[in-house]
Amino acid sequence: MPPEGVDLTPKPQLLSLNEILRLAYLFVTSGVDKIRLTGGEPTVRKDIEEACFHLSKLKGLKTLAMTTNGLTLARKLPKLKESGLTSVNISLDTLVPAKFEFLTRRKGHEKVMESINAAIEVGYNPVKVNCVVMRGFNDDEICDFVELTRDRPINIRFIEFMPFDGNVWNVKKLVPYAEMLDTVVKKFPGLRRMQDHPTETAKNFKIDGHHGNVSFITSMTEHFCAGCNRLRLLADGNFKVCLFGPSEVSLRDPLRQNASDDELREIIGAAVKRKKAAHAGMFDIAKTANRPMIHIGG
Repeated sequence: MPPEGVDLTPKPQLLSLNEILRLAYLFVTSGVDKIRLTGGEPTVRKDIEEACFHLSKLKGLKTLAMTTNGLTLARKLPKLKESGLTSVNISLDTLVPAKFEFLTRRKGHEKVMESINAAIEVGYNPVKVNCVVMRGFNDDEICDFVELTRDRPINIRFIEFMPFDGNVWNVKKLVPYAEMLDTVVKKFPGLRRMQDHPTETAKNFKIDGHHGNVSFITSMTEHFCAGCNRLRLLADGNFKVCLFGPSEVSLRDPLRQNASDDELREIIGAAVKRKKAAHAGMFDIAKTANRPMIHIGG
């Protein structure tokens, strides 16, 4: 969280539930089989359970996932699971409460840990935990995070620090994948690579004797653009075909101007065809204006 906080998008600019459902229907009927609800923070929506219920009923959808900060997740999880949520990612960058408060500018470390435990208890397997690794801040906790996978179905996902507006990115803070991997192997020599799907964004590893597993998302030092099939619909209805690309196209505006399904599909298709073969590289990305990650969604 930046020191000055973030400006909230005025409600009229946000997609309504009906608008989200209509666009989701268009994507799913065009071949998308996984939807992830992200943020800002998806659990702040009062209609989040209703959204999950209707999205989960879309014919052809195989996975309905959510990425959340976990602060209010524990009490909402039973209803969310009942409403069709099939997968959960919880963001947690430190296991030290004081560091958590410094980074997020609020208390709540205990609540996030409670949400991880609650997700395991209601049957999510694995429970994915996203950890952005930053040199001098939490790179000394890598093996402590891995230890969480020993006895529980937790997938720790170490993410290279990426440049976005407002996060004060600096290459000196970046801990490369090779260095993270080396740190883990020294402590856990039983680490072995798993077989990844061609469109997988993570490099996945199993550790002998551990119930969970470990993954690395290497967007900066070993990008996976060639296999990336991710598309992002932002809360305000803007559509991004690349997380690191500044270009966006509004789907909300034509939707509110009574565009037909075919017209909306045409706009979506044209944007997807403009998706580049690879992102610009971390130094060029750092110089390019893009929204803060808290607006784009993880």
